[in-house]
Amino acid sequence: MPDESPKLKRTNPWSWVPTLYFAEGIPYTVVTVLSVVMYKMLGISNTKIAFYTSLLNLPWALKPIWGPIVDNLKTKRWWVLTMQFIMGILFACIALTIPTDHFFQVSIALLWLVAFMSATHDVAADGFYMIGLDEGDQALYNGIRSAFYRIAMLMGQGVFVIFISILINASGMDKVTIEVNAVPAENKIKSIQVKPEDIQPKPGDIYLISVPEELNIPMKPMKREYVDSVLMVVREWNVDQGHTETDDTESTKKSSQPEPIRKVHTNRLEKWLRKTFGAAKKVRADYTGNVGVVQFYLSRPPEKGEDVVVTFGQDKGDPSIRLVEGMRFEFDQCNWNKPAKAVIQLDKKLQQSSTAYFDAESGNIRLSWMVLFLCISVMFTVFWIIHRFTLEKIEKERIERSVTEAIKDFFSTFSTFFRKKGIGLSIIFLLIFRLGESQLVKLSAPFMLDTREVGGLGLTAGQYGLTYGTIGLLFLLSGGILGGMAVSKVGLKKMIWWFAIMINVPNAAYIFLSYLQPSSLPVIISAVAFETFGYGFGFTAYMMYMIYISKGKYKTSHYAICTAFMNLGMMLPGMMSGWLQEIIGYQHFFIWVVLASIPGFILIKFLSIDPGFGIKVKKEK
Repeated sequence: MPDESPKLKRTNPWSWVPTLYFAEGIPYTVVTVLSVVMYKMLGISNTKIAFYTSLLNLPWALKPIWGPIVDNLKTKRWWVLTMQFIMGILFACIALTIPTDHFFQVSIALLWLVAFMSATHDVAADGFYMIGLDEGDQALYNGIRSAFYRIAMLMGQGVFVIFISILINASGMDKVTIEVNAVPAENKIKSIQVKPEDIQPKPGDIYLISVPEELNIPMKPMKREYVDSVLMVVREWNVDQGHTETDDTESTKKSSQPEPIRKVHTNRLEKWLRKTFGAAKKVRADYTGNVGVVQFYLSRPPEKGEDVVVTFGQDKGDPSIRLVEGMRFEFDQCNWNKPAKAVIQLDKKLQQSSTAYFDAESGNIRLSWMVLFLCISVMFTVFWIIHRFTLEKIEKERIERSVTEAIKDFFSTFSTFFRKKGIGLSIIFLLIFRLGESQLVKLSAPFMLDTREVGGLGLTAGQYGLTYGTIGLLFLLSGGILGGMAVSKVGLKKMIWWFAIMINVPNAAYIFLSYLQPSSLPVIISAVAFETFGYGFGFTAYMMYMIYISKGKYKTSHYAICTAFMNLGMMLPGMMSGWLQEIIGYQHFFIWVVLASIPGFILIKFLSIDPGFGIKVKKEK
């Protein structure tokens, strides 16, 4: 479609370029990344998280369809301001749904609307940038807009998550540490039973009470039937008292609430995957070591409408002493004095006295996320106010076209794209080059936040924000800058193999993390920094190749079509990643992620790229 000629600008681009692209990056990061962290912390299964949050990428994949509407209806400024105003309202609505019973279904629907508005905002913002600046200024401010988009990602993945951690800690109680000892078999341990009717509210601040404060478990083999019965009784107790919910990923789930993934995959495939690559059976099925029970309750009821979430897991010590039941509990006014129970089990091979320490941490997670989304809503209201004054009304003189001409131009945009030489191979490349990364990105946050007992790293929200959202994103940005410099020196064709290696091979860092499960935060940060730097460096090839195949009359629209295939390449594999991980476990899943990069390497050999493309040409004086 023909571009509109830029008009005389009365405002400095610095007054709107940084804020416009910061506002563009925030909703994308919130919808595609921050939502994963939120749902994980609120107890949603990996299968649901990966499937539904991957679907949220669909509006960005389809935005070329309604891009011409943004081009021909109203002005780019009008679309930018309208989308920002609506997104501010939607973020406030999401905040209000979080405390409700059906928050997952309603919030997903609202996030999809945010995604649609954000994708439309992207089209309008890019269009305003191209008509609001001449070619010289476009080149000058290109790095600025990219930098502030990345800063928005840093804000969403890092600062927002750290803010959530602060809110949770501020709304929570003091951490409770329990020492668990494996003692000789001849020791007789008297179990303590806490009855709800014996618990009376205590005056003062609310706090968490554990019984016992120190747990001793004799090292003697127990019949598997006994261990299974203890686990079943504890699990049913916690569900009946409202401390936990039933696992919605089990096959026993009622047919009235079917898993969407079941409609896509057959039982035969799932059984084959479990049999061939399935993760090790859960501790409760394999272990016949002795078990002990820890109980938790509150000193007094929480405020009306307030839920207190307690997460329980091993902090340090002998990994042969493991938590096998009771990793997350919820307390409210009705069940504060009904003890939540957790089961800790010894490895049946353990023969020497040993110790492990387990931490119970708490906080009002729902309230914390509610406050964050209200803050984001206020942020977009501020953006809307600022841009009403800083975005110039530069589209006063519009070229009116007939409906027939507009329709003809619309179809011409798509037909010329799909008639490009070798476009079929190019589309396949766009879809599968990041096949491994598209699955990794959906499970990296759940892996880091999951407890060590289920194969995760057991990081807190603050540690995750520091590791992935802050330091990891800085290395991502550094890799992108160096990748761009490399292309400008030798061109895309010579560098594309190195880019493919850098974007895929560092994913093996997650294999290392999943097998060793290091407790050292510097080790985890180093592995994540290595992976994100490689992704930032290698992603340059992907972006440059999209620019390469978009050359021509409709380069702006063709680039939007390329980004649609890019988003499809992320969305479709990501939808299945949670289902696959829950079948084969984190360790085998990350091995699969690395193997999934092989088709992308094979396709590179068949791509046709101009050797001079991407090389910066020095201007003659």
